Amino acid sequence: MMVADSPSRNVVRTTFPGLRLSPAAATISLSMRAPVPRPAPPLPVPVSPVIRDDVPLGAIAPGDWDALAAGHPFLRHAFLQALHETGCAGPSTGWTPRYVTAWEGGRLVGAIPLYAKAHSYGEYVFDWGWADAYRRHGMRYYPKLVAAVPFTPVAGPRLIGRDATTRRALLDAALARVADGSHSSLHVLFATEAQARELDAAGLIARRSVQFHWTNAGWRDFGDFLDAFSHDKRKKIRQDRRKLAERGVSFERRRGGELSGGDWAFFFRCYEATYRAHHSTPYLTLECFERIGAALGDDVLMVTGSRDGRPLCAALDVTDGTTMWGRYWGATDYVPGLHFEACYYQAIEHCIARGITRFEGGAQGVHKLARGLAPVATHSAHAIGDRGFASAIADYCARERADVLRTVDELGESSPYKAMTMPDDA
Repeated sequence: MMVADSPSRNVVRTTFPGLRLSPAAATISLSMRAPVPRPAPPLPVPVSPVIRDDVPLGAIAPGDWDALAAGHPFLRHAFLQALHETGCAGPSTGWTPRYVTAWEGGRLVGAIPLYAKAHSYGEYVFDWGWADAYRRHGMRYYPKLVAAVPFTPVAGPRLIGRDATTRRALLDAALARVADGSHSSLHVLFATEAQARELDAAGLIARRSVQFHWTNAGWRDFGDFLDAFSHDKRKKIRQDRRKLAERGVSFERRRGGELSGGDWAFFFRCYEATYRAHHSTPYLTLECFERIGAALGDDVLMVTGSRDGRPLCAALDVTDGTTMWGRYWGATDYVPGLHFEACYYQAIEHCIARGITRFEGGAQGVHKLARGLAPVATHSAHAIGDRGFASAIADYCARERADVLRTVDELGESSPYKAMTMPDDA
């Protein structure tokens, strides 16, 4: 029913008979006048979090930190605390934690795993030449700041925050320590590609290096994987594996929950012996490895090689179910082909069996190319306090980036795969 209301108001009242509504709800007034314009609601203004540099990792609840880490095994609270509390990454070893954190209403919303460094060991992005240039000009390069996971050349978030505003606030806090002269520079190592773009936009100097990664193309087993190789490369790997078997060497793969204290002790013996053989000092201790094993559980895979029932070598891998990282290895005796089998073939075989999509074989090593790992560029970013050195280093890094891209292309041409069977991102 349509009922005319007051003509002077130009209003039509519409009623809906048969509906049991309140009088107010059953009548809708439709004004014929032009609507009164209303201002649009204001856009939300990003609120910068409170940035603190006085909260050590140990004072942060593990669950709160791990929620930020989003499942990345090397950023877990327990993994980092193992490095800190065993003294492997601490003031006495030149890795002083200087974590920067972001808070909103008492809730952790961001962080940088930041360290004041007294040297450049254990970083895998080499700047010894920069430090030497500072020294020759009568300047101090150390202490410097490094955003990284100690001793771990694995890409991951370094500005850990839910949004760009938080991440930029964290970065600005770290850069302020360079601007005030307390540290010569800031180095963000093994950042993700997305964060590398953020850091580049913020004015940091981009740097590239090369690693070797394997991509699972959906192979059924290791034999199917080798069938993707050219004849000569396939033949070589099969010969290597057969010769190890003929020497009485066999391998076993076990996950973290299956490992005993004796297994970790043997692994550490191998790890330490290999470092000593290369005239280097091991970075980690047995206690640290045991704590890492307890923290990561079945995300750890240990490969053990034995000859005539006697343990001979061990390799340690870490996975998040999608990616596997080859991390440490060692042997008590030299056997040709032992390293390739323990560190690469066994890991790849495990990835195929478990449906893991990528295996990262770690820093350096062109020899990995012939084992099916492909060259990829990794990312770091650098802020240098001294303007003169910043300009010189930026020029150097620009030339280095071009060299790295050429190297990746040239190495890719030496792939062991048949042309039609190469993984898409290899």
